[in-house]
Amino acid sequence: MSQKPSEDALGINGLGRIGKLTVWHHVARRHFPALVVNVGREVGRGLEAVCGAIEKDSTYGAMHRFLFGVGAEPCVRIVDRDAGLLDVAGVPVTVLQESRNPHDIDWKRHGVRVVVDATGAFNDPARPADLPSGALRGHLAAGAEKVINSAAFKVKDAGARIPDDAVTLIYGINHDALDPMRHHLVSAASCTTTAVAHMLKPLLDTLGASTVMTASMSTVHAATNSQRVLDALPAAGSGDLRKTRSALNSIILTSTNAAAALELVMPEIGQVGFMADSVRVPVPTESLAILNITFQSAIRPDETSTVTREVINRIYADAAGGAQAGHMVYSEEQNVPADLSGMRAAVVIEGVETHTRTGFVNVDLSSLPGIEPAIVDALPSAVLDVPVTHAKVFGWYDNEYGSYTNLLGDLTVHVHRSLGD
Repeated sequence: MSQKPSEDALGINGLGRIGKLTVWHHVARRHFPALVVNVGREVGRGLEAVCGAIEKDSTYGAMHRFLFGVGAEPCVRIVDRDAGLLDVAGVPVTVLQESRNPHDIDWKRHGVRVVVDATGAFNDPARPADLPSGALRGHLAAGAEKVINSAAFKVKDAGARIPDDAVTLIYGINHDALDPMRHHLVSAASCTTTAVAHMLKPLLDTLGASTVMTASMSTVHAATNSQRVLDALPAAGSGDLRKTRSALNSIILTSTNAAAALELVMPEIGQVGFMADSVRVPVPTESLAILNITFQSAIRPDETSTVTREVINRIYADAAGGAQAGHMVYSEEQNVPADLSGMRAAVVIEGVETHTRTGFVNVDLSSLPGIEPAIVDALPSAVLDVPVTHAKVFGWYDNEYGSYTNLLGDLTVHVHRSLGD
């Protein structure tokens, strides 16, 4: 294997959950001729510890068996210790351990044009490249042409806004909005936003956003490394006292930025008033999005505008076999998380659990602003009975490899292809 820097390698900053699984994805995919992984520090007792971290996984098992089947042999080895060069299933992977600040990682020297930042530490696209504590924009100063962040953007400074060269994209939803001449910082949103966007898309495409009266989502989410294994003291000033409780023993109510991120990729959500929350549970991966959505609907079953369980499931089944094939799976198999772990799908709709209930909402016109009293007085009644259908839809998503990392990989290849030669 050549020890020279590869042309057009993919840079990956961070070797945590998403960083490591991004290595797995691209080793299997082989779109990039080489990978350059920055860990920014010494690991264990040497490169052997890095090899072990890449090869072994407590959630999915050994990489070689997960990617290549039960008969596969271990496939991570050291080629050049001094250069930090590994061979991972035939793909050259260079490990960098010197710099944690993106500004100081010499991506250009290693032939890297596109970087995936999977650290979760640099989510503000407005921070300057030379910030001493590090910034996402620092990757550009270090030679990268495009940076993809594996988390939602968060602008920290009051009054600041997301810069014009930054954009939030979800593959299969709005990835075609990428402008390669303008956009240099890309957020791939979050695992939950990715799943819920793919749940909402077929409903909005078929029934229309104007029919939606309210919508909300709760995710029953697998534990993450932001939680503690055992109880610990909260950090000074921490407003969330529950994330320091044991992830092994607790159901933890917390927040999610899925609602805000959804508006960036699906602007029509802004008129709905979408809300989202999260409940962390002690499983290693595979989360469940519960979508609650209320439509203005006809009440008589002979009318085509009636929203029923059958209508909703047919919409999802059609999307899974058509416009969202490869991103959505429709299932009536009564799944549990272990059935779907690692499955390549943005979301798996659990059709057997789809429920609808149609009824009336009483609207008192006299209490609404902007309606002239004379208009209300001319009506037979000031109270209107508006037919509505409340629907509940369940969608499984592997918040690590199956859903998020695979779609992040699709987006990464899309961004890379936009660069041309």
